[in-house]
Amino acid sequence: MKPWKHFKTITYHKYLVMRGCFKVGLYRQGIFHDLSKYSPTEFLVGAKYYQGNRSPNNAEREAIGYSSSWLHHKGRNKHHYEYWIDYSSKNISGGMAPAPMPNRYIVEMLMDRIAASKVYKKEAYTNRSPLEYYLLGKEPAPMHEKTKRVLEKLLYMLAEEGEERTFAYIRKKLL
Repeated sequence: MKPWKHFKTITYHKYLVMRGCFKVGLYRQGIFHDLSKYSPTEFLVGAKYYQGNRSPNNAEREAIGYSSSWLHHKGRNKHHYEYWIDYSSKNISGGMAPAPMPNRYIVEMLMDRIAASKVYKKEAYTNRSPLEYYLLGKEPAPMHEKTKRVLEKLLYMLAEEGEERTFAYIRKKLL
């Protein structure tokens, strides 16, 4: 168990997301981002599986076949596209389908990806890191097309033009 190291990691991550959210005018989301990580359900798993170079959820998933912490987290945080998966009204059998995310949550998702990349890559972080992580996903994300289009535009803009221009675009055009 590494509760202190896990606490420092999630708090630094939260700080980075808050800073990014504040830069684009999402003050409330910046303040309330990822508070569920401090709940016993998520925090204790994070402390148990803490490694420092990747999410403890991945280590828990490898150890027991799923992540109880992630299942708790994704259902309480609207900046995860998994939160927006619902039963499809178009599918008579009741299959699952992604719903479009509001832009403010797509932006928070971007800030979350930037912060996670900075936390885990440390000095090796570049503005391209969040895009590279996204592109390395094992399977295509079950994300609504509109959500995917906006997120990818922001990830590529960040990689090619940097934070300042991307955040200005978000402030002036997207939000």
